Amino acid sequence: MMKEQVLYDKKFGVHYLNKYGSLMTLGNGYLGVRGALEEDYSEQTRGLYVAGIYNKANENETSELVNLPDLTGIKMEIDGELFSLMDGEILSYERRLHLAMGEIQREILWRSNSGARFQFLFQRFTAKHDVHLLATKVTVTSLDRSATLKMMTGIDAQQTNFGTQHLSVENVRVFNEEVMQGVYQTTESGHTIAITTACKCSLKSDVSFAAKNRRLLTTIKADLIENIPFTLEKFGTVFTSLDQGEAGKDPATAGLKALKAHAPYGYDALLEKSALEWEKTWQQKRVKVTSENKFDQLALDYALFQIEGMTPAHDERFSVGAKGLTGEGYKGHVFWDAEMFILPFHLFTEPETAKKLLRYRYLNLQHALEKAERNGYEGALFPWESALSGKEETPEFAAINIRTGTRQKVASAEAEHHIVADIAYSVVQYYENTQDDEFMKKEGLALLKETSRFWISRSTEENGQLSIKNVIGPDEYTEHIDNNAYTNYMAYYNVKKALYFMEKYDDRDELLKTRGQDFLSRLYLPKPNANRIIPQDDTFLSKPEIDLSRYKVNQGSQGILLDYSRDEVNEMQILKQADVVMLLYLFPELFSSSVVSENLYYYEAHTIHDSSLSKAIHAIVAARCGEHDAAYRFFQEACLIDLGPNPHSSDEGLHAASLGAIWLAAVFGFANLSINNSRLTLNPILPANWSEMAFPLHWQGATLNIQLKKEHIVVTKVSGPDVMIEIHGSEYLLSDRIEIAPLIRSKP
Repeated sequence: MMKEQVLYDKKFGVHYLNKYGSLMTLGNGYLGVRGALEEDYSEQTRGLYVAGIYNKANENETSELVNLPDLTGIKMEIDGELFSLMDGEILSYERRLHLAMGEIQREILWRSNSGARFQFLFQRFTAKHDVHLLATKVTVTSLDRSATLKMMTGIDAQQTNFGTQHLSVENVRVFNEEVMQGVYQTTESGHTIAITTACKCSLKSDVSFAAKNRRLLTTIKADLIENIPFTLEKFGTVFTSLDQGEAGKDPATAGLKALKAHAPYGYDALLEKSALEWEKTWQQKRVKVTSENKFDQLALDYALFQIEGMTPAHDERFSVGAKGLTGEGYKGHVFWDAEMFILPFHLFTEPETAKKLLRYRYLNLQHALEKAERNGYEGALFPWESALSGKEETPEFAAINIRTGTRQKVASAEAEHHIVADIAYSVVQYYENTQDDEFMKKEGLALLKETSRFWISRSTEENGQLSIKNVIGPDEYTEHIDNNAYTNYMAYYNVKKALYFMEKYDDRDELLKTRGQDFLSRLYLPKPNANRIIPQDDTFLSKPEIDLSRYKVNQGSQGILLDYSRDEVNEMQILKQADVVMLLYLFPELFSSSVVSENLYYYEAHTIHDSSLSKAIHAIVAARCGEHDAAYRFFQEACLIDLGPNPHSSDEGLHAASLGAIWLAAVFGFANLSINNSRLTLNPILPANWSEMAFPLHWQGATLNIQLKKEHIVVTKVSGPDVMIEIHGSEYLLSDRIEIAPLIRSKP
């Protein structure tokens, strides 16, 4: 069984309410519940989100992930005094997120204004064995005298998305003086959501029900006896009209049926069932490190826990938003993050989930074709931001500038087109890992062909050479530039692989083949200059430089935009994240090691790292360059993006891509895993303070266990066919177990 890993919150503070609300989100891919405290605080954002449930407030707004009615809130009064940590005296406080079993526990010793002490234990989980289920348990003990306890809880439909209400109340019911149910409908998208809940008390209580102001509540009154714990268990189910089968046709009936089946087991037994599923996940997917810094293991485990919780592995119609199911940041939209930062984790641990994320794109291919046509291109232009429909959801304008009263146009949807090639890249990666010909012949080839048509039509001829103009690469501080290195190389790869698979499957599209070959022969690909630097675009290296040191100190804050306008930033060598470094990560064999090192050094000096995606990618490339100390520093700084001390770093949700990138940094950086011509290669370069690293891996139908130590490398085939693997340049046929001495690598 996995050794206990716990994320602690050891001091109550209003400035940290929403950070920990995000950090302690519990999810199972179907739903996510923010780690808001049970009692209300005005600064606190509650959140219950279900994958796929989006809505538009009005025609001029974009779709957003709906904050659904809350089940976690509990109002308590003891002898008429409201329980609040803003009042009375906190004698002790500790909140714990137990990653191994997926449960939050919060213990408080509190003295009321009347001088009496009360012990509280709050517990909560979202079930992994049944994604529709969540449960809460509250234990209250009066330590000094008898007291009267009053608790109010139920279904609170007053929740909004930053003030915007997306739901109409269709029906609220109480069944058999026990079960509460609210049925709601999204105002524009027309989704039905049924939330059902019931409570069970350990002592005889006076129970009543009422509905008012979008709340359906039960009030429970009980007499507390000194040192005798009173326990409330609350069970909830969530079903929607997007569910498959009969449940989607009648979510209300499904909710009642599920609650009736689960509630009799009680909180502890249901938690045990869920924990058993989590144990399987840890065994199948966990990266284990032996480090002098225990935080490294916690960060890796936390990343896995949250990636699992936010990925809708149950349904290919949905994907992973930039904040997952942890908050309302970016309106819950899906970006390139899903393919480039989240999908690899699933591809190498549970490939079927990666396939579903790609199927999400395939199912929305028609919208991408239509967007390309509207913009004057051929093929498929996937949206920069998407939701359930797969249509473009990027807002046309940014927020109002309060000093000028104007809005700046958001250029991402118009020019950040690299997402097209990112999706194509992931399709090829999926095939190289799984050899899934059935998928590739249909969905994969369709995606590759249509994305290739887009790039061919997107190029412009100049003096016999093809350029790709007016784009935005991953670096969003450099807009509307020509021949972005990342975009051009990715487009080249996209078309090259489309032609390869067309030939492999005898797809005789002669026109596309001819045009594709011409594109490959004439597309401009930026090459290293005399100083071995790859130009990020046609003009970047000629722009003026400024000292970025003070902005690097406050990286992630985008503080440079307080001193310079976006237009001014665009005309200097200032990077939010380095496109070229991302390119070097994806294609480790594309350039010589000396060129890679020079570009890592050059572009990092010009990068503020205001993007949460930046640090982990730098860690990977630095590790491959033998820059061991820098690689480990970048890795740790990436881990601190959400887990660091900044009280507001994660208020609107976790950084999903950054969490995925932490896994990437460990596996593709320190284990130095890569794919070369459909062959798995391994060239480990562990940090100095890691004595061991071990992780499971799926590769071409086989399940492998990889163990890396200072004194040896062991690769074991657990199941599946024999596979070829390359370790430090030597090829091995893995049929059972390989053990070799590690190669000592020195800094180039």
